[in-house]
This record gives sequence, C-alpha cells and structure tokens, in this order.
Amino acid sequence: MRKAIYISIIVVVILVVAVIYVGKHGSKLRFTPTQTGTNINSSDQNMSELQLQNLGKAPDFVGIDHWLNTPKPLSINDLKGKVVLVDFWTFSCINCIRTLPYVTKWYDTYHDQGFVVIGVHTPEFPFEKVTANVQDAINRYGIHYPVAQDNEYATWNNYNNQFWPAEYLIDQNGNIVYTHFGEGNYDHTENAIRELLGLKTGSSALANPDNLNEIGSPEMYFGTERLQYLSQGQTASTSPTDYSFPANLDLNTFALSGNWSFSSDHITLEKPGGAIKLKFHSAKVFLVAQSSKPVTLKIKVDGKDQPDVVVSGSKLYTLFSSTDYSDHTLEISIPDPGLQTFTFTFG
Repeated sequence: MRKAIYISIIVVVILVVAVIYVGKHGSKLRFTPTQTGTNINSSDQNMSELQLQNLGKAPDFVGIDHWLNTPKPLSINDLKGKVVLVDFWTFSCINCIRTLPYVTKWYDTYHDQGFVVIGVHTPEFPFEKVTANVQDAINRYGIHYPVAQDNEYATWNNYNNQFWPAEYLIDQNGNIVYTHFGEGNYDHTENAIRELLGLKTGSSALANPDNLNEIGSPEMYFGTERLQYLSQGQTASTSPTDYSFPANLDLNTFALSGNWSFSSDHITLEKPGGAIKLKFHSAKVFLVAQSSKPVTLKIKVDGKDQPDVVVSGSKLYTLFSSTDYSDHTLEISIPDPGLQTFTFTFG
C-alpha cells in the first residue's frame, strides 16, 4: 500500500513538472507535409464547406520583444474592423518558408480591402531570437506586414499554439473563425479570407505545391534534447569526441566523422576535417546551420558532386534539390572547425 502511494506521488510530481515545462516553453512542433495533407487543393469546395465558426475572442499579442515593419506596437483591439490573419512562423523552418509566398501574396492582394497579416515570429533556436537575423529574413522573403518577435513564447502560449506554421483568421469583431496548422489548403484559407471581406470566392493565383506527400524522411535534430536519428553505434557526447562512419547506414539515420561535440540543440565540429553522412528518402535536403566565419561544405549525393554550399550565417541552407523522390545517400565534407548544425529537413 505504501509503495503504491509513493508511486502515485512520483507520477503526480512528473505530471506537474511536465505541465510547468510546457507552460514555460510551449509545445513546439513543426508540421510535416504528411501531417497536413499538403496536396489537398480546396478550390473546388464551396463556401458552405469552409464551416467558419466563432471559436472565441482572439487573444492579444503579449510579451513581444520587438515589433518590426510597424511604427508602433499593435493589439487585437487596434485591429477591430479588419480581417486579421495571425501567422506563427520562424525563419529557419522549411514548412514556414514554403507557406510564406502564400501569406505575403494574400497580404499584398487584399491589404487595401481591409485585410491585415500579423506575423508572430516565435523562435525555435537561439539565433532566431536575434532581431537582425529576423529582419534579414523579412527582407529575404519580401514580408511587408507587421512582424512581432515573440522570443519568450508569451503570445504563442496565449494562443495555446503548438505548431509552425499556424494560421488564425480573425473576423472584424475580433473573433477567431478559422484555423489551419501546417502547410497546404491554401485555396481554402484564401477563400475564408475572401468570404470575410465580402468578396467572391475562387481559386488561388498560386498553385498548391506538388509531391510533398512523397517525402519519406522526418525532420532530424542534432541536439541531445531531440536526438532520435543518430546512427546506431554512435553516442552523443558533450565533450569533443572522435567519430567514424559505420560500415552501413540505415534509412533515415545520419552519422558523423571527425571530432564533434553535442549540446542541447546542435552539434559543433571541433577540429578540421569533419563529415556528416545521411541516408534519406526525398528529393530535397535542407540544413539549419551557422558558423562565425564562412565554411564551404562539399556535398555528394549518391557519390555525385553537388554545388558547394557556403555557410556564413545562421539560417536554413539547401544542400540538395532534385525531383527524384527515392532513397539517397548524402555526404557533407567540412574542412574547417566551428560549423554548428541544428537540423535536417526535407522537401
């Protein structure tokens, strides 16, 4: 009996700690294409199928570190009378990057008709908290609407959000009437915007992306907090450690060669002459990486040389781009120390 009581107490303590952690850090997930139904094209759906409904008053923007693209901070109350799309994003997320052309197009098309976008930039990695890096991304992706830096997840938690990207559509009375998480359904979202603006519905000027449902590899993190796909036989070490490639590499795993150290959210090449090998199923590979000085990565896919990639800042880099959705092996050769890598993503 006493043992059962002790076990119950331990379970309660674990649950309390988990709740505190999620409350502080937010539940954070990037939606993969297979989770979102990316290839669904909703242009043939009539508006009765949109099922716009009052989901309650939109929470306000709280705990914002900086406002960009606007001369003053904004609130939901300031935006009454407008149709508002709140877009949660972060600049190294490939799912967000693929969504941005649609969001920016909607803003540019409908802004003069009473439509506003608020981009809530909630970072996944420390370098995404740097205002200059966010401003560079705003310039790179042609974002003209206001962007709020939500570095401490205050607005993210206020919305009880869990995903990048996430869209919350708010009507003229300040009520959330439509949500969408992840990629896809762009026609559907645009028609919801048009309905609220009193415009005729139709298909999007931008085509929905093809083939993303053919991706057969998950996002792969390097840091110890979410390390799942390191090859068997290799063990993460926070001290500089020598690694060598295994004889065989399983699908959807990666392996290291050279001297590396692990931290909670990335790995660092500590000595010259490192390499990373990856076996994946997709047509495109991206790497979130940073380096304090330019590092030229030599890339081979299935033994064939690819264009060099120069890592000179903190962002997402394209390592391989093709139309061949099949199994591939990629190898990155890194001549100089100091490279930090955070995650592989696929397209």
